[in-house]
Amino acid sequence: MLEIRNISYTYPDGSRALEEIDMTLPREHILAILGESGSGKTTLLMCIGRFLQPQRGSITLNGKEIARIEHREFRRQIGIVFQQLYLFPHLTVLENMMLAPEKVLNRPKKEAENEARETLRRLGMAEMGDKYPSQISGGQAQRAAIARALVLQPDYLLLDEPTSALDLNTTREFGRWLVELKETTTFVIVTHDVPFAEKTAGFGFLMAGGRL
Repeated sequence: MLEIRNISYTYPDGSRALEEIDMTLPREHILAILGESGSGKTTLLMCIGRFLQPQRGSITLNGKEIARIEHREFRRQIGIVFQQLYLFPHLTVLENMMLAPEKVLNRPKKEAENEARETLRRLGMAEMGDKYPSQISGGQAQRAAIARALVLQPDYLLLDEPTSALDLNTTREFGRWLVELKETTTFVIVTHDVPFAEKTAGFGFLMAGGRL
């Protein structure tokens, strides 16, 4: 279980982004963090993902402060997919997916390839493995980025505005796909897309002005 207790974060320029955020994120759910631009939701995601360190409060995973979890183990337990997908254009989808097991888990190349192919097969994306990012649609690229993170089988996967570049039909299809995957990975979605959150998430949190 991921527990956030009274965290606050202020940027170096003095702007307060988070104020005493207190929430519990249980497993086996799709959780939405809703809010307008500037509400603090992406900053919260960055704190959970350990890219920012709150000045006050604590974030624990299964009772242990995330700052004390060894880096590779943390990256295996909590993944993140940013709004910018960062798929390497010179690598195929399969090769993009092999990076995490190779770099994070020190898997041999062949073992990493097998894990990536198995993940693609499990997600119904086997035909996409040999394609380059430029050869797939926006919705497929979003799935490929999530598949890359899922190779490590994280407990939680943080998604930053995953539908921002998708049309309505692709958004609906993407939401149905996430629902099928929630039994093995808990998705925490930061979004301002209320209809998507209502149809996809089990429950959600609303942020405004850095507060819940």
